[in-house]
Amino acid sequence: MKKLPLALIAKLQKRIDSNALRQLGQTTDRIDFSSNDYIGFSRSKAIFEQTHQYLLDNKHTQNGATGSRLISGNHNIYIKTEKQIAHFHQSETALIFNSGYDANIGFFSSVPQKGDFILYDELCHASIRDGIQLSHAKAYRYNHNDFEYLERLILKFNSNNTPVFIATESVFSMDGDSPNLEELARLSTKYNCYLVIDEAHALGIFGNNGQGLVQYLGIENQVFARIMTFGKGLGCHGAAVLGSKDLQNYLINFARSFIYTTGLNPHAVATIGVAYQHLKNQPQNITLLRENIIWFNQEKKMTGLQPLFVRSKSAIQCAIIPGNEKVKTIALQLQEKGFEVKAILSPTVPEGQERLRFCLHSYNTKEEITTLLTLLSSFVF
Repeated sequence: MKKLPLALIAKLQKRIDSNALRQLGQTTDRIDFSSNDYIGFSRSKAIFEQTHQYLLDNKHTQNGATGSRLISGNHNIYIKTEKQIAHFHQSETALIFNSGYDANIGFFSSVPQKGDFILYDELCHASIRDGIQLSHAKAYRYNHNDFEYLERLILKFNSNNTPVFIATESVFSMDGDSPNLEELARLSTKYNCYLVIDEAHALGIFGNNGQGLVQYLGIENQVFARIMTFGKGLGCHGAAVLGSKDLQNYLINFARSFIYTTGLNPHAVATIGVAYQHLKNQPQNITLLRENIIWFNQEKKMTGLQPLFVRSKSAIQCAIIPGNEKVKTIALQLQEKGFEVKAILSPTVPEGQERLRFCLHSYNTKEEITTLLTLLSSFVF
């Protein structure tokens, strides 16, 4: 078998030397503090069983042909589920993509045009930044949640009615913090910018029924597009772009990650529909998660760990422990005690910002949280 080119081998060796080589993990029976299954939907027996009935209720009894949704893959259940999603999120339309990555790639590579400007938070997810790289628009990042700096950029580029797109996340995936979305919406409205918000880590967590942070704050009418990813809080595949009918039509015609791919199979789409039904009708898991977030934040104070953590009211809690070797060692110690906790290493995060990333769930117990943080305190101090 032909070997890798020497330049690629050298890049791999550099990762090994810096103790930052990524490897595929294995599932374990350790207590879960690492997955994005925040409200336990991926392990829900009820959702699994009801998905088949959802297919029958919508007169879909077989998988049918696969293919692009523009050819043979646009099953009736897509239309039903997209209307359901749009109604739930108080949006004119919803367009399902195969993943959050595909949704961000499709949106940012096709919607901003040559001569337009994209202003994005420096901590935006890789899928947003990859989509921006494929765009013909000019892009500039602003300091994390620094709206004074952002406003200076808007004033610099917002001339002659040139479209300016502002991209951010409602909950940042590596820090778990949130921007002041109400202030951001005010700025966008003031300067007639197009506000785009990725809600991947807010769906299922914020709002009475987990609608996300945008609806919780009541600013959905000031947002041009929302990207809702289902692989986190909903525990299933896919994502949707929420927006106007014109935006939906544009993406169907020009978003390459939508056009040139096989659509999700009907069973996957039905799972999305059932998961949304559970958000609407069974919010008890969301309540349990919120109680655990409050408990975790209280225990951080009790154990003296709060100074290590990034301030967060979300299900993502991060303790900054600089150095790949040090943070990996502590993660391993916690794993040996039965807790599935992951170390986030540079270059995934900047050097010196390595961290332990704790993901909280509705199915974690308060006793587990207390034991975990007590152990962490003993390993750190």
